Amino acid sequence: MSLLQPKIPFGPDDYLAWESEQPFRSEYVDGEVFAMGGASDAHGTVAGNLFAGLHALLRGKPCKTFISDMKVHVEAANSFYYPDILVTCDPRDRTPEASHVKRHPVLVVEVLSPTTEAYDRGDKFAAYRTLPSLQEYVLVSVEQRRVEVFRRDATGHWVLYPFAANEELELASVDFRCPVAEVFEGVKGA
Repeated sequence: MSLLQPKIPFGPDDYLAWESEQPFRSEYVDGEVFAMGGASDAHGTVAGNLFAGLHALLRGKPCKTFISDMKVHVEAANSFYYPDILVTCDPRDRTPEASHVKRHPVLVVEVLSPTTEAYDRGDKFAAYRTLPSLQEYVLVSVEQRRVEVFRRDATGHWVLYPFAANEELELASVDFRCPVAEVFEGVKGA
């Protein structure tokens, strides 16, 4: 991501109006706007594989899956993010007012890249944890062929569930299971 220089003041409403007219996606983090870079072939393949499985599972159910072009508003962090995948089951995210921004995801997935990994693991995860609806935050490492699922437990703590390439991935928030190898199917070297 690279920092853009919007006019000051640049609040959430200014961002939403400005971004709707831009030819590119950008994230908003507490008054600052960051252009989103393009994804690699491997990144897109992994996100697509996981999206396809989730979409097939949730078809016809109250939950809806989105890939890369849907914003999530994290009000407590005064931020708007574009996760690689998100799932929302909340009726408030199905209203006409929520057609471009979701506020109540149960699941967020980020496919890691060398330039965003530290941010996805750190500040972005800290922001996402403030969403009361969020039950799981998933980090997918293409380079290491592993999936890390951070799941909120009954006490509100986040517990790590790592899944290696030879294991079965479980996303409890939406009752989804698949071999981790399927997540990386079609990725060179997988």
